[in-house]
Amino acid sequence: MSILIDETTRVLVQGLTGAQGRRDTEFCMAYGTRMVAGVTPGKGGAEVLGVPVFNTVRAALASRPADAAVIYAPPLATRDAALESLDAGLKLLVVLAEFVPRHDTAVIAAAARAAGAVVVGCNTNGIISPGRSKLGGIGGERPEEVFLPGRIGIVSRSGGMSAELGLTLKAGGHGVSTCISMGGDVIPGTPMARHVELFMRDPGTDAVVIFGEPGTDNERGVAEMLRAGRCPKPVVALLAGEFQERYPPGVSFGHVAAMIANDDDRVSAKRRMLRDAGAHVVRRLDEIAPLLDRLLPRGGGIAALERSHG
Repeated sequence: MSILIDETTRVLVQGLTGAQGRRDTEFCMAYGTRMVAGVTPGKGGAEVLGVPVFNTVRAALASRPADAAVIYAPPLATRDAALESLDAGLKLLVVLAEFVPRHDTAVIAAAARAAGAVVVGCNTNGIISPGRSKLGGIGGERPEEVFLPGRIGIVSRSGGMSAELGLTLKAGGHGVSTCISMGGDVIPGTPMARHVELFMRDPGTDAVVIFGEPGTDNERGVAEMLRAGRCPKPVVALLAGEFQERYPPGVSFGHVAAMIANDDDRVSAKRRMLRDAGAHVVRRLDEIAPLLDRLLPRGGGIAALERSHG
């Protein structure tokens, strides 16, 4: 199984007529994602890749019901685009734009909480449930070379590391139920702990791998779940960025949120916190698959997935 998306998910694309929206949509459709409508104000009546384009989300949904929206609006238009989809009742938004103003991301996150919706992003490259569906640019043109179907969930603050984790699991004989590149902004649309919670409820996921960085309290939220006994499945944590502890605080490296503002933001502190809470903390990619083999002798590998379908 998977979380958030599968082969039945119907997707609306805000910004389908733009170059990036069109390119990603082409790859998603080739992967089997059900792209049902596009939305670009002023371009209603057009068609892209055989997908009809509407002026508004409500007009699109009236003609083509959808479950999720993937948003390619530019940074200063992202808030209005996201709120339009939330107001129309969509419960999953994937927001790709980088450099969305922080106040706008806070507004989007608050609106999503009030609506009971999940927002992946801002500043994400998407999500994928291997063999079922993908939204955004994650995996590129040939995602099957990176992500194999399986029973390990991934939540990563880095899009690039999402691919590295997928390849690492593949090389170690494990596949992925769903991979969420949650975005590297200071205020995520949905925090890491919420994604982990969804994996804990998914009968098709046996363990969760998280990738963390300096800054934000995302990893703290996962540690609080572990301490509260709300993680019945193993959580494996890989965190990078310890080198930042040698530099003055208040400087971001890479993602804007990867910044040490206080001692709790340090990777070394987060590793201790997660380990003390019961997570399995690793320092290298090549430690993950052998660890999962020990934790899940029958549960997380590709062979186990094949047995469950056989």
